[in-house]
This record gives sequence, C-alpha cells and structure tokens, in this order.
Amino acid sequence: MPLLLALVAAALGGAINSIAGGGSLLTFPAIVALGVSPLVANATNTVALWPGSLGSLWGYRHEVAGSRAWLIRFTLPSLLGGVIGAWLLLHTGADRFARIVPFLVLGATVLFMIQGPLTGWLRGRGAVAGHAAPNWVFLVWQFGVGVYGGYFGAGIGILMLAVLGLMGLTNIHQMNGLKNWGGLCINLVAAAMFAASGIVDWPLALAMACGGLIGGYAGSRMAQRVGQAAVRKAVVLIGFGSFAWLLLRPL
Repeated sequence: MPLLLALVAAALGGAINSIAGGGSLLTFPAIVALGVSPLVANATNTVALWPGSLGSLWGYRHEVAGSRAWLIRFTLPSLLGGVIGAWLLLHTGADRFARIVPFLVLGATVLFMIQGPLTGWLRGRGAVAGHAAPNWVFLVWQFGVGVYGGYFGAGIGILMLAVLGLMGLTNIHQMNGLKNWGGLCINLVAAAMFAASGIVDWPLALAMACGGLIGGYAGSRMAQRVGQAAVRKAVVLIGFGSFAWLLLRPL
C-alpha cells in the first residue's frame, strides 16, 4: 500500500509539474506522511524526480541550441553548488532537518506564489532572446541556487528564471531550457550523493519515478484543458497546509 500511495502522489506531482509546476510541494509531504523521516524523504524525492527532468530538458532542446555560452557557464556553479548543498544535508542530522523543513516548504510555497507574476513580467519584456553574456554576478547567484537545490530543491526554477531575466534574457522558452539544464545538473550530483550515502528509500523512489513519468505524460496531455489558475491555487493551499502540518507534527 505505501508503494501504491507513493506512485499515486508522484503521478499527481508529475501532472502538476506539467501543468503549473510545484509538484514537489505535494510529493515531499506525501512521503513524510508515509512515516519516512523528512531527511530520507527529501533525498528520496530528489532521486525519484530526477529522471523526469531529462524529459523536460529534451522538450526544450531546440530553444537552447544557440545558448552554448550560457549552458557552459551554468554547468560548473550548478554542479559545485549541488555538491555542497547535498553535503550540507547529509551533515545536518535528521532531527535538525525535521525542525528546518517546515520553513523550507513555506519558502518554496512563497516562491511558487510569485512564479506567475514573474513569468508574466518576463514574457512582457519581449519575445526575442537576449544577447547578454553571463557575468560573475550570475555565476555567484547560480552557485547559491545550486547550494539551496542540493539541500532541498523546491523553487530553484523560479530563482533561476528571476536571475536570467535580470541578466537580459527575454525569451521565456530559452530561459526555461536553461533553467531545466541548471536543475538537471544540481539534482544529478545531489541524487548521486544521496544514493551513495545509503539514505534513499529505493522502493519508494522507484515507485515514484514510475508515477512521475505517468503523471508527467498525462499532465502534458491535459495542460491545454485544465486551467492553470485553479491548479496553482491548489498547490499553494497544499504548500501552506504542508507547512502547518510539518510544523505541528512533532507536537
């Protein structure tokens, strides 16, 4: 039964990611609700959802074809930040992480809430790709995003979109492709470190990987039929509800 519930939660999370984003705000609390410690749940969630990011990147492959300079500069800070973030998680301790995680969920929910206005602002700036070159400010920011992503992960796409817009890029599809590449790099090293550390619940991770693929495909088919506004409101409610539940759960 726990594996079936994990598969269903991941399928819903994958569908939410395809339609509006924010699927981790559903999948992570669902794993914790199955009796898994928040630390193991976070590592398992990262490993389980990483294969789905490959499909997202493949879908944007044409949009990033002319962005080699950005892709190259995205890679190193993303990988290094992901390593440090994962290392910090592995050395946090289960009890301490359980005390921190409600506020991480709250922060991710707030980031998700501003994603819509942020995306609208970026789209309003124009449809032609920017030609600005990434500078050291961008590299430092991306490294910080990598550290956060390796440690927890929810909301990293919003943080990357924000800095890409500030750096001069205006093509939202190109920006989504670059964002997906950065997330892929961050989660790759974090997932590898979590797997090597032995803290991943592999039966749950495999069930969720299957569920995420199913949900992602179904969500992509439903994306044109389901209003994003309603889905986004549901995700925000889930996020705030999860924050309250995780905060009160130890009491």
